[in-house]
Amino acid sequence: MEPIPETVEAIEKYGPFGAGDVDLLSHLREAGAQVREIVPDCVGFSLASGDHGHTFTLVVDAIDMAVLDAVQHVSAGPCVATVDEEEHHPVGLDRDDLFDEESWRLFGHATAAKGVRSTLTLPMVEDERVVGSVNLYGASGQAFTGHHEELATIFDAWAPGAVTNADLPFTTLREARRAPERLREETTVRTAVGILVAREGLDSSDAERRLRDAALRADVAVPDLAQAVVDAHDADEDDRRRP
Repeated sequence: MEPIPETVEAIEKYGPFGAGDVDLLSHLREAGAQVREIVPDCVGFSLASGDHGHTFTLVVDAIDMAVLDAVQHVSAGPCVATVDEEEHHPVGLDRDDLFDEESWRLFGHATAAKGVRSTLTLPMVEDERVVGSVNLYGASGQAFTGHHEELATIFDAWAPGAVTNADLPFTTLREARRAPERLREETTVRTAVGILVAREGLDSSDAERRLRDAALRADVAVPDLAQAVVDAHDADEDDRRRP
């Protein structure tokens, strides 16, 4: 399996992600190789990080990406059910909503993507809180049967929380493809916050709060306002450098 281009861009331009000096791309490729050894029919997987709020995806060459894209645009289904970007859910809290397998299955079979006949979703848990998930996609209906524990070990995930056929349309692919854009926006916001800290003598929390409050009052997107702050700062710096 190989990472989709957007996953490579997100990691190489905006990483590192994870602790220490972990090479995330190498780590994901190694995980993919291990998955394929256990489940040869696996055609891809997506790793959703609750810590970073982004999704990274690897696929095999044979998967029909164009059809998957088309299915996602038609589908109104959810993307990463086990990760809430604003709040990590404790295990046991709203689990009926998080792991409503039957409703997911009915939705999935109605919109199944070409090349994906089964899925396995494994939550990643730390200190009794769901902090991420891995969604694996199989080309056969029983690809993951009997392999939950082995696959959970690869990703340090929680096998008892496994959900099957939750995402046959491969909606996590859409999230992974948005990662570079979202990371660019986050970088712009952090840069604008840094400018406000330097110019206004604020701490970073107050600077970000001021930026978000101003965007809300003006009814503009925070990244758009952040870009305007950065552009104004750059223009001012250019003026200062002119003789």
